Amino acid sequence: MVGLTALAPAIWGTTYLVTTEWLPPDRPLLATTVRALPAGLALLLFSRVLPQGVWWWRAFVLGTLNIGAFNLLLFVAAYRLPGGVAAMVMAVQPVVVLILAAVLLGDRIRAVHAVACVVGAAGVVLLVARGAVALDPVGVAAALGGAVCMATGITFTKRWGRPEGVGLLSFTGWQLAAGGLVSLPFTLLGEGLPPSLSGSHVLGFGYLIVFGAVISYALWFRGIERLPALAVSFLALGSPLVATVLGLVFAAESLSVAQTAGVVLILGAVVLAQPRLNSPKPSFSLSPAPRKQGIPRMENSPPPHGWGK
Repeated sequence: MVGLTALAPAIWGTTYLVTTEWLPPDRPLLATTVRALPAGLALLLFSRVLPQGVWWWRAFVLGTLNIGAFNLLLFVAAYRLPGGVAAMVMAVQPVVVLILAAVLLGDRIRAVHAVACVVGAAGVVLLVARGAVALDPVGVAAALGGAVCMATGITFTKRWGRPEGVGLLSFTGWQLAAGGLVSLPFTLLGEGLPPSLSGSHVLGFGYLIVFGAVISYALWFRGIERLPALAVSFLALGSPLVATVLGLVFAAESLSVAQTAGVVLILGAVVLAQPRLNSPKPSFSLSPAPRKQGIPRMENSPPPHGWGK
């Protein structure tokens, strides 16, 4: 389950390369809408399941946080900041999840989780640091806003769950369609449609729709259902790792000693954030059974009320 969920941020780690190489320049609203809306409508047509009752507004809230607002802020940061710097700023996201999960989900803040937050953030800083960079304040604000949107979306998706009887693809389609519909009027009013699209633009948008939306978000929401919220948030740190690998392969970049240490720290933070996932489950029941049935109970377990009389 962890490996499948980690594929989503791995795919999202390619967004910076796709944005700069294959998409029309300086069109974050268009990229957000085209990525989400066609994918959401296709899933709705395939599943033929619409939200019911409170799930209409919940779908729009989740779609805005997880898809519309997050992707808009992600593309703004990608256009205005170096990809590594944007990833570094967004690395505060697990810290936000740690706080929100404690407040909204009742999760206990463990010392190992706090350490994992610090280790992960330090790893991303080492990974993307490339000397002095003049930071665009709008880009920094967008990256911070994207981190908060992702953290809040993870937490509320975990809190509300998925409606009974609704499949994963339907649930994903609701959010993609909602996020695309939220961003559509801003796209038409703020940017408009490009006069023409090249073959590389079509290829880039097609990649974002199929892999960056349908496949990745289905895996992501499945992981949120089955894994602790904080563990999922740490898997998102895989995005800058993939972005770095792509830089090595396609831009002839190289890793310094500090950046290599950053990779190790990020991987260590992911492991630290998920200690319970690797704990073996006991093969016996923790509820003691009556002795007359011949089933022994644990020596240190107190007898239930009424026993031993």
